[in-house]
Amino acid sequence: MERKVKYDYAFKLECVRLVLEKHYSTEYVSKLKELNESNIRKWINFYQHFGEKGLRPRKNQSYTAEFKLKVLQNIDRKHLSLSQACLKFDIPSESVIIKWQRDFANFGTAGLEPKVKGRLKTMTNFKRKKPKSDKPLTREEELLQEIERLRCENALLKKLQALIQAEEKANKRKP
Repeated sequence: MERKVKYDYAFKLECVRLVLEKHYSTEYVSKLKELNESNIRKWINFYQHFGEKGLRPRKNQSYTAEFKLKVLQNIDRKHLSLSQACLKFDIPSESVIIKWQRDFANFGTAGLEPKVKGRLKTMTNFKRKKPKSDKPLTREEELLQEIERLRCENALLKKLQALIQAEEKANKRKP
């Protein structure tokens, strides 16, 4: 199953060609196509740097902690902008790098480690019922079960009585 993208490949290519081949301004194309001018500039940069492949939708990539750290160090050392770093390391969006920076600032290198995806395999607070054995219950166990059943029934009847009283009280208030 393919990832849903907001702008398909043909649309991006058309916008890039309007700017590069027909020499329209990015501002004009953004108004013509009703989208943000920064998107067009980003597409043009990726097109010039990677060719038509740079405009194709990408599958969700997972990056290693070492790669993330390398990107962040390059940004600091070489004073790269986010868009320059995206081009240099072939990262599809600046928001990805922003998230890495936030995680690194909050948690250090541990924040750059890949996160576990999906649901947890086991429930933490789940208590299993004891499996019923084939042996018949002792008289004491039968009595304990009967007491528990009667307590539950008593609690249920008390709640029901409280609800009935509350409803009657509410009906008396309304003339």
